[in-house]
Amino acid sequence: MRIFAINPGTTSTKIALYDDTVELWRENILYTREQLSVFETPEDEKDLRYDDVISALKKRGIKTNDLDALVGRGGLLHPLSGGAWIVNEAMISDLSSARYGSHACNLGAIIALKIAKEAGNKPAYIVDPVCVDEMIPVARISGIPDSPRRAIFHALNQRAVAYRVAAKINKKMKDCKFIVAHMGGGVTVGAHYLGKIIDVNNALGGYGPMTPERAGTVHAMDLIEKCFSGEYTKAQMRKMIIGDAGLFAHLGTMDFKYIAEKRASGDEKFNLIVEALAYQVACEIGNRSIAMKGEIDAIILTGGLAYSEYLCNLIEERVSWLAKVIVSPGEDELKSLCEGTYRVLSGQEEAKVYEQE
Repeated sequence: MRIFAINPGTTSTKIALYDDTVELWRENILYTREQLSVFETPEDEKDLRYDDVISALKKRGIKTNDLDALVGRGGLLHPLSGGAWIVNEAMISDLSSARYGSHACNLGAIIALKIAKEAGNKPAYIVDPVCVDEMIPVARISGIPDSPRRAIFHALNQRAVAYRVAAKINKKMKDCKFIVAHMGGGVTVGAHYLGKIIDVNNALGGYGPMTPERAGTVHAMDLIEKCFSGEYTKAQMRKMIIGDAGLFAHLGTMDFKYIAEKRASGDEKFNLIVEALAYQVACEIGNRSIAMKGEIDAIILTGGLAYSEYLCNLIEERVSWLAKVIVSPGEDELKSLCEGTYRVLSGQEEAKVYEQE
């Protein structure tokens, strides 16, 4: 089965063709900000990006009806359970109107469905979008009733890595109990309990460990003082929490390779901040162990920062008493989209139908 995956980002559209789950080729279609500046919203870019995707297929002599299924990166929708979702007109309506937010990822399903129709009404899916929210009721409660905890996290990579580890230990996902820590520009730690992600920190909500560019959990009263000091605009405060925070705020860089080199050369400040990052990730893993009631098959470290053996070792030193630690570095969103689609096409999972709320 030929599966075509589409992953639109802010200034790129990554595409790949698979035979079942074996990659045949991939391409990264790049755009300058000047090219995209003529569009008022990312959703308005759909025709440009669609045309470029079709051109990439034609360049390789591939007709749309050669494809068996299409999958797009999931966009901003109302909260959904994990897994694959059939792209339908209800979903396209919410994405095209940016009902739940505007972002280039909304184009994944839009482009996938358009190509699927041209291919003879082939199936089109999204897999584990950022709006996946399976948190148990007790995990949603915060100390402010109208500010509940919400799940915004790396659902696609977390679930894909969990599936791969489950296969390696010869278990089905519905029988596994994992804690998965995705460590990249954002850091999210999810409690994967029998196929559901029942608790996770919010990657954009200022909750959890600091990251290369994000603050994580900080003292609320300090933030209030800054907000009303008259020294910062709302945009500056947002940038202080997401963008100019974390490792960047402490060290002036978010290049973890450089940070690792400085630490290894004996720089005490760099060493302390890296240890603090590891400590905070380990603490978040410990928090998720409570959601799991201590029943954990494995702790999985993934994402770009998981390539750092030193960082992973620091984390493992603090959490290995909870469960075995498995390191699965990096992320491959196109591959994860393909694998999620293949699970549906091969009968391992059933795709869900999106309905508007």
